[in-house]
Amino acid sequence: MLTKFNPGHKNLSMSVKPFITPLHILIEDKFISLLQSSCKTLRHLHQIWAQIITHGIQHSEYVAPRLVSACAQLDRMPLAVQFFRQLPHPNVMLCNAMLRGYLRNDSCEDVLRLFSHMKTAAIQPNCFTYPFVLRSCVKISALREGEQVYSDLTKTGFKSNSFVGTTLIDMYAKEKLTRYAHKIFAEMLEKNVVAWTSMIRAYLSVGNIHSARGLFDLAPDRDVILWNIMISGYIETGDMASAQILFDKFPNRDVMSWNTMLNGYAKSGNIAACEKLFEEMPARNVLSWNGLIGAYAHSGLRFKVLDSFKRMLLESDALPNDATLVTVLSECSKLGALDLGKWVHVYAENNALGTNVYVQNALIDMYAKCGVVESAMEVFSNMTVKDIISWNTIIGGLAIHGRGINALELFNQMIRAKEKPDGITFLGVLCACMHMGLVEDGLLYFQSMVDDYSVVPQIEHYGCIVDLLARSGFVARALEFIMKMPMQADAVIWATLLGASRTYKNIQVAELALERLAELEPTNPANYVMLSNVYRDAARWKDVARLKVAVRDTGSKKVPGCSLVEIDDAVVEFFALDERHPKSHEIYVCLRGLTNLLRMSGYAPDLRRLGR
Repeated sequence: MLTKFNPGHKNLSMSVKPFITPLHILIEDKFISLLQSSCKTLRHLHQIWAQIITHGIQHSEYVAPRLVSACAQLDRMPLAVQFFRQLPHPNVMLCNAMLRGYLRNDSCEDVLRLFSHMKTAAIQPNCFTYPFVLRSCVKISALREGEQVYSDLTKTGFKSNSFVGTTLIDMYAKEKLTRYAHKIFAEMLEKNVVAWTSMIRAYLSVGNIHSARGLFDLAPDRDVILWNIMISGYIETGDMASAQILFDKFPNRDVMSWNTMLNGYAKSGNIAACEKLFEEMPARNVLSWNGLIGAYAHSGLRFKVLDSFKRMLLESDALPNDATLVTVLSECSKLGALDLGKWVHVYAENNALGTNVYVQNALIDMYAKCGVVESAMEVFSNMTVKDIISWNTIIGGLAIHGRGINALELFNQMIRAKEKPDGITFLGVLCACMHMGLVEDGLLYFQSMVDDYSVVPQIEHYGCIVDLLARSGFVARALEFIMKMPMQADAVIWATLLGASRTYKNIQVAELALERLAELEPTNPANYVMLSNVYRDAARWKDVARLKVAVRDTGSKKVPGCSLVEIDDAVVEFFALDERHPKSHEIYVCLRGLTNLLRMSGYAPDLRRLGR
């Protein structure tokens, strides 16, 4: 926090300047160069500072601002403040350096405080001062303070300055006050391309595509950024046709503009157009490949994600980055492609991405979902920096694999590490209790989530408690819990109760659960099959026959289950009696051979299920 200026502080322009010799200038230039090029660490900064003091130039109006800037770049603003307070005559250049440092470190309140002190100390702001102040007002939505700055600008004449005017436009745009933003724009005497871009972006931020396009057509100078912003405006509104028309008129398209369109088609789900555009691109960078891979992932085309990644490695000079690897690892976890996931792990470690927290989190998730929990634990243990996602992923991974004790131990470690748990953390904790049958512990964690951590339970948390109670045989208690929930139970919760009702032979609760499921999922035959199994277990054959008719009347069929197997760095999907694979004949021949071996060992398989 800044204190008030020492009353002795005066504007440097009002004080008597010492006589400057050519030697002074050479020394100052030397240290300015050092501060700009060699000040990489705090130790370097202290060394240079000591030399500056030795030469007696610490109060130089040229050296002092560079010293403050060096402190800010090293995130050492308290040191900059300490140095600033030692100067007898801070001038506007030094104050601007402090403002820039505060803004760089997101200390927007300190920016406003220092600006107020500047006025008190009669240090006259210049055209570079106001943008720092206005940007701070934008960041913290300090519209009233911004209005006061605008009043100062009107008096000083800086309002029409393009640098200041652009920042004012951005301030009003953030508050959706486009009318005031346009007023500033209209009053600017000189409008550069940045000002035109800011005003067009202001219209696009409120969805006024018509005014944005009108201004775009009037702009005397359009750079790549302005073209991309206008194209992105159409993409945001879902108007890919207009975006394509404008893109075709784009005179000097670069890879960024191609990527903009690529991501637009990906966002709209038009995979065919996305692929066509990708193949037409004259040049591609890592963002281009990420756009295509992300489009496949967004549309659930998991095999194409893996194929595109392999193609990238073979065809492109662009190296995958952390975003690429995270997307690929996510799809590996969904497909169970453990071998490819392991290869990505090795690739990450060999290409300086092994310690990237996002990649490490994705690796933990991949290993956990592929069932290799020990490898997930190894990645987690080797992390130097762990975020909330790291803890959540490993706790959840341990919980779903029945390692509840380990999951709860890690939760306690998380608390000791001062990492605040969130709703996802407690899903993992409740899941751990569920698999271990810790009913009372689970209920205590559920209550602690609300009382101790102010986490509002979502329907998933209530579902865990229902599952916990139902699995443990407390079916009636689970039903009572459902009835007291603050929201309507979804199909997952009722299906959980239906499954537990079969296990514990509670036909009454099972019938109620199916009644609710029929309302929520009237065409899902799996629910009827579940209740039919309950009736079969109870030898209520008439009810079994009645449900078969009910399933037939729904007109729906159960979606067949499929299996995935990873062979030769590829993942193959197949159904029962599947004949889609090009080597299906050889597969069935091998299956018959295995069947003969099983028969010779005394096992009699059901040959009717082998089809051919």
